[in-house]
Amino acid sequence: MKKALLMLSLIALLGAGGWFWWSNGSAPTVTGELNLYGNIEVRLVNLAFNANGRIVDMTVSEGARVQPGQPLAQLETSQLEALRNAAASRVEAQQQQVNALLAGTRPEEIDKLRAELQEARAQSLNARRSLQRQQDLAQKGLASPQDLDNARTVAEAAVARVHAVEAGLALAVAGPRAEDVAAAQATLSALQADLALAERNLAEAALHAPAAGVIQSRILEPGDMASSQRPVYTLALTEPLWARVYVDGPHLGRIRQGMPAAVSSDSFPDKQYSGWVGYISPSAEFTPKQVQTEEVRADLVYQVHVFVCNPQDELRLGMPVTVMLDLDREPVATPGCGQ
Repeated sequence: MKKALLMLSLIALLGAGGWFWWSNGSAPTVTGELNLYGNIEVRLVNLAFNANGRIVDMTVSEGARVQPGQPLAQLETSQLEALRNAAASRVEAQQQQVNALLAGTRPEEIDKLRAELQEARAQSLNARRSLQRQQDLAQKGLASPQDLDNARTVAEAAVARVHAVEAGLALAVAGPRAEDVAAAQATLSALQADLALAERNLAEAALHAPAAGVIQSRILEPGDMASSQRPVYTLALTEPLWARVYVDGPHLGRIRQGMPAAVSSDSFPDKQYSGWVGYISPSAEFTPKQVQTEEVRADLVYQVHVFVCNPQDELRLGMPVTVMLDLDREPVATPGCGQ
């Protein structure tokens, strides 16, 4: 019985010791420095025209370094230039109409209307006198009814002409109606919008680099028909440059955005590039097959992007790198390569 109790105590002691060793010795430990392994990544941009047409010129080839705004390709523009010129002519014509309305009636036209009014009044006065004479003669039986009617008609017509000239003079002095000016200005605005659209279409016949980078692929050639759905170049952006690495669960809690990093590559093993943690995935994924580590990691890992400064342009897309993080260092509030 004593031997049995002794054996049970020994087994319990060995079990407790084994559990203690496993929980404190074999479990992953979080040290002050963490090495991660991954590859350099860059953003790729497919560059396409925002217009349809035939390519007449392409100025760069694969491997060329380009700067923001640098011309890369050009479409044929004769039709677009004709449309722009026609729109510009319509704008100029409408602008002259608006200017004429805003200027109002010319003084010479007003003076002419005033002279016509004086003439009309004089003719009206003469017509009334002639009518009065015909009325006097008719009372004496010396004028026929037809002559009296003719004199009366002429007098009435002369009065009506006076009223018409007076109204025309009043309109000339008042100038154009506000509604007419507003309508002409609205038409001018619409034509100006058409001109702006024509000028933009003409400008979009030229393809420019949106950012600094390296031409990775030249897809089309002069003579090809281009459209917004057909990329002309593939541009690899030189900024930002980052390393895609993966972190296991035990270390994830100590990695924060902005934490400084040192990056090294097999091509330059004695050289380190400064960087910082820029992105930490909110969800886990299975360890990618291409990721190699010094020891067996957990099956579920978290993707992390470490931005890298590359002043000498030595790092390339896909290059394997090692990222060293000092887990005891505090994150930088505004990290960057200029610091």
